Amino acid sequence: MRPVVPYVTAALLFGLGTYGVLRRRNAVLVLMAVELMLNAVNLILVTADATVRAALPHAGQVFALFVIVLAAAEIGVGLAIVLQLYRLRASVAVDEVPLTEPPAGSPVEHAGRATTTGEVTP
Repeated sequence: MRPVVPYVTAALLFGLGTYGVLRRRNAVLVLMAVELMLNAVNLILVTADATVRAALPHAGQVFALFVIVLAAAEIGVGLAIVLQLYRLRASVAVDEVPLTEPPAGSPVEHAGRATTTGEVTP
C-alpha cells in the first residue's frame, strides 16, 4: 500500500480544520473544525498502523478508537457549553464571549452591550 495518498489527505484535512479553528467566529463551526482535525489524526493513525509493523498489533486502530471516544465527549461537552452560551447571550460568536468576570459593581450584559451609564443597547 502506498501511504502517500492517505498522509496527504490527512494533512489537507488537518490544515482545513486548523483554518476553520483560526478563522471562524461561530462556536459550532469551530467545534466542527476540531472534529475535522481529529478525523485527520485518526486517518494518520490507521494508515501508520497499516504500513508500519510495530511490536503491538493494531495499536493505531486502538488509538483511533480512543480518539473517537474523546471526540464524542468533546462534542457532548462543547455543544452543552454552546447551548448555555446561546441561552445567556443570544449569540454563539466566539469573539463576543467574555473571558473574565465583570468587576463588582459594573453593569452585567444580558441582551445587548452594556454601557457605562447602566443602560443596555440592542
